[in-house]
Amino acid sequence: MNPIAHKSYEVRLTSPLPIAFILLWSSGYIGGAFGVRYGEPFTMTFYRFALAALVFLGGALAVKAEWPRRLAPYLHAAVVGVLLQALQFGGLYTGISQGVPAGQAALIVGLMPVFVVIGAYFFLGEQLSWRDLPGSILGVAGVAIVVASSFFGPEASIGGYGAVGLALVGITLGTLYQKRFLGGVNLWVGCFIQMLTASLVMLMLAYTTETMRVAEWVPFAASVSWITLMNSVGALTLLYVMIRRGEASKATNLFHVIPAVTQIMASLVLGEVPSGVVILGFVVSGVGVYLMNHSRVK
Repeated sequence: MNPIAHKSYEVRLTSPLPIAFILLWSSGYIGGAFGVRYGEPFTMTFYRFALAALVFLGGALAVKAEWPRRLAPYLHAAVVGVLLQALQFGGLYTGISQGVPAGQAALIVGLMPVFVVIGAYFFLGEQLSWRDLPGSILGVAGVAIVVASSFFGPEASIGGYGAVGLALVGITLGTLYQKRFLGGVNLWVGCFIQMLTASLVMLMLAYTTETMRVAEWVPFAASVSWITLMNSVGALTLLYVMIRRGEASKATNLFHVIPAVTQIMASLVLGEVPSGVVILGFVVSGVGVYLMNHSRVK
């Protein structure tokens, strides 16, 4: 259910599917940034997960997917839903609502491959090569440049960047947990359990901490529909197709370009034009994540 849960290989663009996957994944940041202009982040994320849960349930019933007969897979999928979905996107959209630009949020969350490799060494017993070190240092350094430069601006938000940091923790831990415990579960079934669990978590948070009011329903609904159908459902469906065709690794290895693609989208759609220092940070971090991905294939 997450592209980084699969092993990376050298990218050969013989199919448009990996590029489509990256575009849809990147668009989730833009759709979320647009949506929090009209509704609160937990409320928006609740609607996203609830709608996605219905879509995945319908898909599971339509394809007559096999449901696990033991309780453990349901519990593991629920944990992944809390980490990979609720914590990631709850933190992400909270940070964006507090002033973190969408491109910078994508850059921070884009460090996930670096921390997954490190976490896999400590928690999953996977080998960690010294060739990973230069890429990981550059990746973190690039993000540090961007975040540090942003604190000199008039709209700096320590809380916002902290929330996006929690999103990075969520996607990293969720990926590691999924790799360890959630193999063999049907995609439709696993995603339904994840989305259902995440929707319940976000409903509780929205009900207890927000007003759950929406300023304008039309743009809010459009944003929720986009991030649900194109990001939660569309991107995962493309990933499933690529798995069937043996191309999932291409999307994984292209993950390092998501922050740059998101920043371009944010500049065109949201008017978020980065400074020269921020662009430098993007380049440094992008090179670092690329080097780390490239070192894993040698």
